[in-house]
Amino acid sequence: MEWDYGYQEDFTAPTSGLFVINEGNFQYGNATLSFYDPLTHQVENEVFFRANAMKLGDVAQSMLIRGNVGWVVVNNSHVVFAINTTTFKEVGRITNLTSPRYMHFVSDTKAYITQLWDNRIFIVNPKTYQITGHIQCPNMTMESGSTEQMVQKGKYVYVNCWSYQNRILKIDTETDQIVGELQVGVQPTSLALDAYGKLWTVTDGGYEGSPYGYEAPSLYRIDPETFTIEKKFMFAMGDSPSEVQLNGDKTKLYWINDAIWSMPVTAETIPVDPFLPAQNTIYYGLTVCPTSDDVYIADAIDYVQQGKIYRYSSDGKLLDEFYAGIIPGAFCWK
Repeated sequence: MEWDYGYQEDFTAPTSGLFVINEGNFQYGNATLSFYDPLTHQVENEVFFRANAMKLGDVAQSMLIRGNVGWVVVNNSHVVFAINTTTFKEVGRITNLTSPRYMHFVSDTKAYITQLWDNRIFIVNPKTYQITGHIQCPNMTMESGSTEQMVQKGKYVYVNCWSYQNRILKIDTETDQIVGELQVGVQPTSLALDAYGKLWTVTDGGYEGSPYGYEAPSLYRIDPETFTIEKKFMFAMGDSPSEVQLNGDKTKLYWINDAIWSMPVTAETIPVDPFLPAQNTIYYGLTVCPTSDDVYIADAIDYVQQGKIYRYSSDGKLLDEFYAGIIPGAFCWK
């Protein structure tokens, strides 16, 4: 079958804004990229397709920006696209990845890319778009291998191991070796570093019947210097917390657990009332604007139609809403 992808469009995106990474449906190849301008409330959908006359691929997972280049990780297409963040046009790509999840820059010439279903973290040179090595993860098989989000403090990168895993790994970026691992609860889903240098992760607890176990989820505060758990906040059995995010000055924590929750990173207990109540919908993604502290929530609706993004002020007032692509799951601030 021959595909007519049409013509390339010319874009000139503003100097700041929000990329929405829309997963699309698994094995449907309908992942897309959207761009939203908070100042004008204007959204452009399918900007990768429109700028490059080429589909983004299957299951867009995450994105990060370094300089004027955005790196879009497309999980089931085994590729990371590099795009100009003003024109949205492709400037390069990293291929031959197993199942990429997240990318983290160590320097201009070295980055890590985590994988699902692989017990290795890939080392790449972003300048040449080449794979230059691997970090072997201990006590992890190819089948149950999963490394996810990464944060850096000093020369160490910390990464949560999610699928059928229960660990945070510590990587020495000078040697590209894992020098520590910390056990937490079943399946830590995300990772963040607050203003006081503390790591935060939340576990989903697995699922009933899982061969790896099923338990109540927990939120953890970790001291990276001693690599020990400082605080553990317990959720109820059957809860499904995810998407730990921080506000602009990294003093307030946000997460999804049916509703949207928030608390200061210095809190001693989880709040009784949510920041935003559940609204009989599927909250699937979350981010906080680093300059305004506005909260953006992605609603997958039914995983079939275009998802919706809600923008709230830091005091919970609805400011805007717009449609993105199918299953909006991640955000990236320009």
